[in-house]
Amino acid sequence: MQRHISAKILGLFFLSMCVSGCVVAPKILEKSMNKVRQSPPYTVSDEAKAVHEQLSVVDLHADPLLWNRNLLKKHSYGHIDFPRLREANVAIQVFGVVTKTPKKMNFESNPSNTDNITALAMLQCWPHRTWGSLFERALYEAEKLKKFEKKSDGNVMVIRSVSDLNNLLEKRKTNPEIVGGILSLEGVQALEGDLKNLDALYDAGFRIIGLTHFFDNEAAGSAHGVDKGGLTPFGKDLVKKIQEKHMIIDLAHASPKTIDDVLVMTSGPVIVSHTGVKGMCNNIRNLSDAHVKQIAATGGVMGIAMFEETVCGKTIKDTARSIRYVANLVGVDHVAVGSDFDGAVTAPTDITGMPLLTEALMDEGFSDEDIAKIMGGNAIRVFSQVLPAE
Repeated sequence: MQRHISAKILGLFFLSMCVSGCVVAPKILEKSMNKVRQSPPYTVSDEAKAVHEQLSVVDLHADPLLWNRNLLKKHSYGHIDFPRLREANVAIQVFGVVTKTPKKMNFESNPSNTDNITALAMLQCWPHRTWGSLFERALYEAEKLKKFEKKSDGNVMVIRSVSDLNNLLEKRKTNPEIVGGILSLEGVQALEGDLKNLDALYDAGFRIIGLTHFFDNEAAGSAHGVDKGGLTPFGKDLVKKIQEKHMIIDLAHASPKTIDDVLVMTSGPVIVSHTGVKGMCNNIRNLSDAHVKQIAATGGVMGIAMFEETVCGKTIKDTARSIRYVANLVGVDHVAVGSDFDGAVTAPTDITGMPLLTEALMDEGFSDEDIAKIMGGNAIRVFSQVLPAE
């Protein structure tokens, strides 16, 4: 989630209740927030199409569970749904779960005492239990994905283990219609200060834990927070427990001090699910060269995002150029894709434009083997290394 949304939410709330019954106004709101610069369909060369069709594409971050769309159906707005994921040959989509964003949200400094998502939950008629509880919002968004899995006739699979991962990849050899989903928490404010809630989220299917979002929380400092500190004592206990449970640590949105503190404690790969790099786009959100090197040293991967503020450009080619920068700096094994689609961003395309990224990587001089790693193989390696066996 990148943009300030509260004004539009509040402005449309009355309209939703009086006119639409929680249907029309949320749709209007989302159309205004998850835009594309170029509408589908998208075309690529025959060579790029052939390369893309052989990939196991992984997108490390998108936020469609925040919205009220039925993801089993294809839509003409928003960035992601399962029909479009299949069209894009996406094997695994990581589903970010947003529970709170600050009002007047910005990159530089956000206090933690305001919340846009309460109004959004009410606007979209989420269950009453979610209106005042960040933890319940996380559980509710997880329930959405499980319902899509149940109603998909076997074509959606929630991945919780290496066994699930291997099963998905084997099934896709004969049925490329199957799409895997992994649940990722965007900010541990959803734990509400209780380590036991991590167990409940694990049981609900969460396997990736992003420590921070747009504000400092009980565990860690955010790159966009007021203090921008590091891990708190609670945060250090949490990092230990995340690793004990074979969950993946996500450092997207983390402050530099938080990144430093986590890297001292980690025994395996970490990810930065959706990011840019200061060497190509110098802002407070993006990773320094030093952190790129340190994260790569864990065996981890960094997912380059697909919107202007992270890559300082409005096209998919700009994302490819940032990918090239990381590959040149630390090697092709440590860079991936994390679109941030449906995160209240204006993106170059929707998910069906993924073949354009394959073509842009070809234009950057990457080999077919390198592209296979960037577009999914590196992320799958980390999943295989970190997730529980069963």
